[in-house]
Amino acid sequence: MKFLRFKKEEKVSYGVLEEGIIREIKGDIYNDYQISDRNYLLSEVDLLAPCEPSKIICVGLNYRDHAKELDMDLPKEPVIFLKPVTSIIGPNTKVKYPKISQQVDYEAELAVVVKNQIREIEAAEVGDYILGYTCFNDITARDLQNRDGQWTRAKSFDTFAPVGPIIETEVNPNDLQVQLFHNGKVKQNSHTKQMIFEIEYLVSFISQVMTLNPGDIIATGTPPGVGSVEVGDDLEVKIEGIGSLKSQIDQA
Repeated sequence: MKFLRFKKEEKVSYGVLEEGIIREIKGDIYNDYQISDRNYLLSEVDLLAPCEPSKIICVGLNYRDHAKELDMDLPKEPVIFLKPVTSIIGPNTKVKYPKISQQVDYEAELAVVVKNQIREIEAAEVGDYILGYTCFNDITARDLQNRDGQWTRAKSFDTFAPVGPIIETEVNPNDLQVQLFHNGKVKQNSHTKQMIFEIEYLVSFISQVMTLNPGDIIATGTPPGVGSVEVGDDLEVKIEGIGSLKSQIDQA
């Protein structure tokens, strides 16, 4: 199943994408829903971020090849941080380059979308609580991150969380290629088999700390090849079996 969220003539709806046709959904995609008789072409609608989370939880260093690139020891447990929901934008939307930053970086990531409320579950239970997976770009003002010594300001600007275009329910998250294209050139190219902590462990670990709600996003870390952008650049996160998330860099 490929869930998405879209706007048509000022009305916001959820839908299912089937062979290029959007079939509008009635009800809650996290529980019971019905597919209506309203169908749209992708060209007829504006795609939005595919969910509306109460929070975005991100995982720091989580790829072995990225740790090797940085000459860093593998973490003993996941390092997590939060991005505000005000940072979310959907596909084909402009990322605003903050005037107070001199270095903004891309970070392609696989994201988990939570289906049911989760609190203190074991890794073996996680599959029943996941709606699906989507593309995520953890945009970061790297100079501010280095200056602050912690990550909140650098990760939290409006538009710093592109996500989408769909939520794919039928993939194995631990067996996916993850790529980032910067102005059409491949800059990140790795595989979720390189993850230090697999999806099930991450979700269980985070659920020991905080309650996860339907629609919450967990961004699972970025592979090697992180780099900087300039105003006018094009970015594309491409994840096997899920799709392509495109963004453009604009001046704030």
